[in-house]
Amino acid sequence: MASVLITGASRGIGAAAASRFAAAGWDLLLLARSGSDLETVAAPLRTTGRRVEWVVADLTDPQSLPGHLSDLLSRGLQPTVVINNAGAAYTGELATMELSSWQWLLQLNLTSVFQVCQAVLPGLRQQASSLIINVSSHAARNAFPEWGAYCTTKAALESFSRCLAAEERSHGIRVSTLTLGAVDTPLWVTETVHSSFDRRAMLDVDQAAEALLFLAQQPPSQVVEDLTLMPASGAF
Repeated sequence: MASVLITGASRGIGAAAASRFAAAGWDLLLLARSGSDLETVAAPLRTTGRRVEWVVADLTDPQSLPGHLSDLLSRGLQPTVVINNAGAAYTGELATMELSSWQWLLQLNLTSVFQVCQAVLPGLRQQASSLIINVSSHAARNAFPEWGAYCTTKAALESFSRCLAAEERSHGIRVSTLTLGAVDTPLWVTETVHSSFDRRAMLDVDQAAEALLFLAQQPPSQVVEDLTLMPASGAF
């Protein structure tokens, strides 16, 4: 039975992806900051016969994260697909951004992905074929005022994905990037984001989840290196 590991799985795209993958017959390894929210996601999925394991972990804490990942990977499910979905945004000018906020965003959007990949690579290398999907943003390829820190982290994530793919190809590990336009998620109501965009025109989380499943279902003989999904209304 195929298993998928999803970070940021308690809400938004991560929760929608967990439901979509479970409906397609996948067992689940889930990680997020809230145990109650994770169990809310997991409970109905278990009733469908899927096995769901989860751990609470703060991806902004680089010291504790490896232990939580080791715990999750010791539960008896070996993922063949890993989805690095967790992330956050920050709006504000680079000139006045606090160093602590910069480091927090870099840890969550980039360094935690590096840490997750290091944790899962030994197991993925033992599979006949496996896949890592990193969720990025069209902000990686654009410059938006007051979104500079976010743009930087996502641009770095795209480069990381390409380099990881080059290094792991000989081990049978494929790497895909899902590049998203604006998606209607809880990101828009967090303390670090200030915007007035029309969320009704954004992509729905289920659309992003379906794109993740599409990438995961590609045959081992091919890889979609980058899939860009934008709202029909264009960039915000």
